[in-house]
Amino acid sequence: MAGHSQFKNIMHRKGAKDAKKAKIFTKVTREIISAAKLGMPDPAVNPRLRSAIIWAREENMPRDKIEAAIKRGSGNVDTDNFEEIRYEGYGVGGVAVIIQALTDNRNRSASDIRAIFTKYSGNMGETGSVSFMFDRCGMITYPLSVATEETMFEAILEAGADNCEADAESYTITCAQENFGAVRDALEKAYGAATSAKITWLPKTTAPVSEDQARQLIKMVEALEDNDDVQEVFTNVEIPESMVTALSA
Repeated sequence: MAGHSQFKNIMHRKGAKDAKKAKIFTKVTREIISAAKLGMPDPAVNPRLRSAIIWAREENMPRDKIEAAIKRGSGNVDTDNFEEIRYEGYGVGGVAVIIQALTDNRNRSASDIRAIFTKYSGNMGETGSVSFMFDRCGMITYPLSVATEETMFEAILEAGADNCEADAESYTITCAQENFGAVRDALEKAYGAATSAKITWLPKTTAPVSEDQARQLIKMVEALEDNDDVQEVFTNVEIPESMVTALSA
């Protein structure tokens, strides 16, 4: 277990997800608005909007808030003009970090994110400084209850996905970025709406860290995710399972 998913699991155990629900809704709302602005307000013909709505449902965002965000994005107004920016750098222990942001003030975002890197002994680099260490791909999750492992594996191969991994609760399917829409649609036709479906960054290699370094990285990721302009944070950190329980306390 490495990278973004580790932080999600650790923070979930710490109860951070519920405590930050309002901030999560802010991030989801920005993504829905931006997706609706860039394409049609109909998720059936706007893949990015469709993924944003799946994210909103994953976070239990009320339907009226989703619809309001779509309406804001599809309206002919000059407000809510967010720019998509990627920041890259290194955290403690040489861990690679990618930050996806949506901002209405590029200078503010860069300054805030650089300050967080510095506070937690990291270094913000140029665009491209660490992204070569990751693959850009699609990731789709389903609960184990939808199918047996054998059936799901056959379904993902037929849909054009590359891999499927199962843990105690869910299947995680990965595919090439260019195949994401087709794979998502094929699986949705077979098993209904996914728990999660998005384009993500997966590390090609991982960076092991000590427990102290892991604690520092978790604090840095929490600070980054607490910033309204930051949509998602990805890392290539490798945390041993034996360390996860202690870090979750």
